[in-house]
Amino acid sequence: MAPASSASRLVAEAARTRLRPLGLRQRGRSRLWLDDHGWWLGLVEFPSPRWSQGSGLQVGAMWLWQDVDHFAFHVSERLSGTEDYRSEEQFSPVAEELALRAHFSVQTLRAQFPDLRSVASHLAAQPVRRGWFWEPWNAGVAAALVGDVSLAQQRFGAVLDEEPLAPWMEDAQQTARELVAMGRDRDAVRAWALSSIASCRQRLRLAPAPLEWPGGNGAEWLRDTAEPPTPVKQP
Repeated sequence: MAPASSASRLVAEAARTRLRPLGLRQRGRSRLWLDDHGWWLGLVEFPSPRWSQGSGLQVGAMWLWQDVDHFAFHVSERLSGTEDYRSEEQFSPVAEELALRAHFSVQTLRAQFPDLRSVASHLAAQPVRRGWFWEPWNAGVAAALVGDVSLAQQRFGAVLDEEPLAPWMEDAQQTARELVAMGRDRDAVRAWALSSIASCRQRLRLAPAPLEWPGGNGAEWLRDTAEPPTPVKQP
């Protein structure tokens, strides 16, 4: 295995200092760090420029009910453009600054999404944009999970209005139809979600997570709420 570049080494050292105490784990020897919440991941990436050494910073969230075999930023913020490596003395403080910004951004992301209700509210507030297929799909899933049937139907309706240009779109639209058909059967929606999350975790080679319903009535990651989130009216 080829040795890591000087920039990668400095980024990894800084990230270990700032992110490991928060519980994040590095994905192998890559520049991706994972904040594992069982049903969603916080992602911290220090992307490398294509033709030179250096690093940027991107932090975001991935909802694991979207059963895929690759990591994806479903909520994302690019916090830094690429900083080029010129020397160890020049780049060492750059790596430290990127890791520090990542540290605080992870804490912000955790505060933003402490539970499913907060995720559902965030996704409900996003405008429906034609061509942004997964945004209404994820919003529909979250709404269905917290029992907002009307909003789930609305968001899934936007998904079904898209022209399926690839087999994966057809599969996602079929799932949307199935979730709409489940209606107010939250147990069925939850069972689907648990199965999808478990499958996604396996495909991403993540450790199994305890996603069962404690006592048969609910899950740690999916707290029952008296009221669904209030959808934001679209102009």
